[in-house]
Order: sequence, then C-alpha cells, then structure tokens
Amino acid sequence: MNEECIVVTGAAGALGAATAQRLSKVGWKVALVSLPAELARTRALAAELGRALALDLDVGDAGAWKGALARIESELGAPAGAALIAGTWQGGTPLHAETDDRVWRAMMATNLDTTHASLRALLPGMVARKRGSVVVIGSRAVERPWTSASASAYGASKAAVVALAQVVAEEVRENGVRVNAILPSTLDTPANRRAMPGVDPSLWVTTDSAAAVISFLLSDDARDISGAAIPVYGRA
Repeated sequence: MNEECIVVTGAAGALGAATAQRLSKVGWKVALVSLPAELARTRALAAELGRALALDLDVGDAGAWKGALARIESELGAPAGAALIAGTWQGGTPLHAETDDRVWRAMMATNLDTTHASLRALLPGMVARKRGSVVVIGSRAVERPWTSASASAYGASKAAVVALAQVVAEEVRENGVRVNAILPSTLDTPANRRAMPGVDPSLWVTTDSAAAVISFLLSDDARDISGAAIPVYGRA
C-alpha cells in the first residue's frame, strides 16, 4: 500500500472535489482540507472516496498546519504532493472607483497568503524526503492581465501566486521537489453558471479537465516539469 498521500486544499469547492476524485481514481490517498464551515461536504467526499481524510483548517494560518500535518501523516502517510486550490474571486469595480481596500486585502489573503502558508508548511517535509510535487492555481489573467479589468486585485494576487511558485520551484529543484502552476480561464462550475447565465458554458474549462492537468503534474509522468505555468484556457 502507498504510504504517501496528496493534500488538496479548497477540497469543498468544485475544482477541489474534482481533483480529489481524479487522484483517488489513480490510487492516491487524499487529505481533503477545507474551512470549518465546509467540513460536512469534505466528510461526505471522504466517505465517497474511501482512502481519504477530511480536515477543517484555515490554510492561511501557518500555525494551524502543524497539527493538521501530524494527523495527515499519522492517518494517511507523508504528503508526496499537494494541489493548493483554496482561493476565490472578487471583482466588479475598476481600481479608480474603489473606495476602500476591502477587496484587495481579501484577494491577497485568500489567494496569495493561503498559498504562501501552505507552501511553508508542506515543503520542509518534502525537501527532507527529497520527493514531492505541488501544483498551485493561477489564472489566465497572469498571462493576459487585461482580462481581469475591474478585478485588478484578483489579477494581481494570482500573478503573485505564480511568481511565488516559480521562485520556490528553483529553490527546491535540487531536492527532488517540483512546483508548477496551472492558468485556467473560466471554469465550468455551478457558481460561474449562476453568475454568468448569458455565457455559453461549453466554451469554459470543465473541472474534470483542469483536474486531469493537475493530476498529471503531480504524477511521476511529469518528473521533468517544474516551474511551469500551464495555460488551461478551453475556448473561453
């Protein structure tokens, strides 16, 4: 039996759940990490998958990771990889029309700070074991920032996430650890369908498709890929 596992943050969301399901199908044990308010969903997913563990954790809290990692290693084994999917989108107002820093702070906290804290928690063990792969979630806005007009904080936070991942990839490369990013356009999720009812969702990227790319990057088949930012645009 594989004595390692994959950690998936944001596991209660559409992409997180699809990624966990994909990883489980190819034989991985999966640690499903979500906020406390979402724990019922991740517990149901863990029951569906079998070899999985649901944990409630604020992944932006570096201190909270210590106990979570101890439980993951005890029940599932050492993390051999992680899909850092926790994050969100907020926008709708041009920068010059904003009246406070609320959205800016929320995007940096939810997208960048969660990735930073998760990497700090997970990488030391991987480096020590000289094995590991991490995938972070960027956005098409990283390469096409104008597509994030009226959502500048989101675009900036995702660009910072990818820059962080690429710097860290170089830092851990000689230790057998890989870090990559995917850059999805609009994902076909129930939330996006509700938010954009007039748009043809067949142009968007399915969560299964994005999950397949994540699973590949976490696998040994991608052993020679690190520091990459992979476009996953669909036809959007």
